[in-house]
Formats: sequence, structure tokens, C-alpha cells
Amino acid sequence: MVSTAMLDRFTDYLRVELRLSRQTVETYLRECTAAETYARSLGRDLEALNTADLIDYLVQRQNADEPIDQRTVAKGLSALRSFYQFCVLEQVRPDNPASTISSPRGTHRLPGVLSVEEVELILEEIDLGSPGGLRDRALFELIYSCGLRISEAVDLELHNLFLEEGLILVRGKGDRERMVPLGDEAIRWVKRYLREARPHLVRGRPERAVFVNRLGKRLSRKGMWKRFHELTCAVGIEAKVHTLRHSFATHMLEGGADLRAVQELLGHADIGTTQIYTHIDTEDLRKYHTRYHPRSGTAVIPAQGEQ
Repeated sequence: MVSTAMLDRFTDYLRVELRLSRQTVETYLRECTAAETYARSLGRDLEALNTADLIDYLVQRQNADEPIDQRTVAKGLSALRSFYQFCVLEQVRPDNPASTISSPRGTHRLPGVLSVEEVELILEEIDLGSPGGLRDRALFELIYSCGLRISEAVDLELHNLFLEEGLILVRGKGDRERMVPLGDEAIRWVKRYLREARPHLVRGRPERAVFVNRLGKRLSRKGMWKRFHELTCAVGIEAKVHTLRHSFATHMLEGGADLRAVQELLGHADIGTTQIYTHIDTEDLRKYHTRYHPRSGTAVIPAQGEQ
């Protein structure tokens, strides 16, 4: 079993030497804990696993009752590479058994997107008769209005709000900061939440987070996921909280926004990540082909002067 002292040093290595974000550090520690559980099932220590053991472990996770996707496999492998590199530096072992394992190739899946009507349906489902309901309306309005990641909404603090200017300061991946404008609806709901609901949740206790739970403490990602899941189930729509971010980007581009502007709003370091939102729905493509291709059988031949 990995000792507490070694785990603490590994955490410092991730934060100080590799300069990873808090969220990435938490992910790496969680992945190493999962691998350690597997090692104990073999009667071994995590530090002693070899390359074949690690491959078996990753394969088992992909074939489990609740299989992980390729992105999660890649994250787990990155975590293990960092852990064993740390073991080499600490002279716990002479080699890194994860270094020769290839990461799975990423699949560029189009993100799920809600229509404007579906977003409205979900937001209108929120019961505004309680402080928690007002919080949820402000939270999901803000995520949709600004295209926030869930972690960015969790980390948002009171001093990051500039509501009179219609702006919030967001800390994204790699601790990169960006100013993001809010829509009028988001401003209205956030102001109402801060005025009518948040004081009842914090009950005078000091808490810097904008969004808090019923105990007055920072609302967790799990709490956000759970509440949004309840809402989508109630209206019969299949979606995750992150779908609001995808919908924000798609609706901005459909409305004519510049790709680089959307890149800045989303906080993408690489514009290639933003380009995934420039897709056209497959059904729309089929309609365009049927309408305009000369060999589709039903193509519309433009009259002279319309070309």
C-alpha cells in the first residue's frame, strides 16, 4: 500500500514540479487509488506492478460492468505514468512500467447539444419555492449563458462577480483566467439568488463560493450533476450539465459568432477544440443534399437569375 507520506510527496510533485491544476491533481490521485485497489487484489503493492499488470488493469476497467471510455483510460494512464516517474525519482524502482503503454487514440465525438426550447424546458422545471431552487436556476442559467465548465462554476467565488458590468472572472484549465460576459437573464437570476436565497443557505457563515449547498458550504460537482440529472429526468430529456456548455457554443456559432470569439469565451487553448462545434446536424446535411444535389432526384433547379 502506498504510504501516506509518499502520497503527500507525490501530491507535491504533481503541484510543484509538474504544475498541474488542482482538478488534475485530484483526478491523478483518484486514478492511482483505483489502480492501488487493483494491485491489492493481486496481493501486490502499486509500486511493484509491471507493464503487463497495468495493461490487464486497464483492460479490466474497459470490460467492467460500468466500462470506462477511451478518454478515462488515457487519463488513468497519464496518472500512472506520473506516479511511476515519481517512483523513479524517489528511487523506489528503477523504471517506469507505464511509459511503454500507448495511449488510446481519441475519438472526436460530436458533443450532445440541446435546442433552445429544450434548455428553456429544463430551466422552467426548476421549483423556485425554495432557496435551493433559486440557486439551481441561477447556477444553470449562468453555465448556459457563459459556457462554463462544471469545475469553473464550482470554483466561482463572490469576488469574481462583476454583475453591474455584466462580467465574471473565470479560472479555467491550467489556472488560466478569462473575463466572460453574462446575458441579461443570467444577471437577473444570479442577483435574485444572491439577494433572496444565498443568505438563507449560508446563515451568516463565511463562505467565498458563489454556489453553496444546504449546509452553506461550496456546492460540489457531484451535487450539480445530481440536481441536473433530476431535472432532465423530470422533463424526459437525456443530457448532462456539460451539455449546457456544448449548447452555448453551438448556439453562439449558429447565431453567427466568430469561431475565435467562441474559443475565447470557452477558454480553449487550441482553436481545434472549438472547431468541433462547427458541425452541421446529419439530418440537415441529408436535407441539403436532397434539395441541391443534381443527382438526388428531387433537387431544386434555380431559375435563371437566382444562381
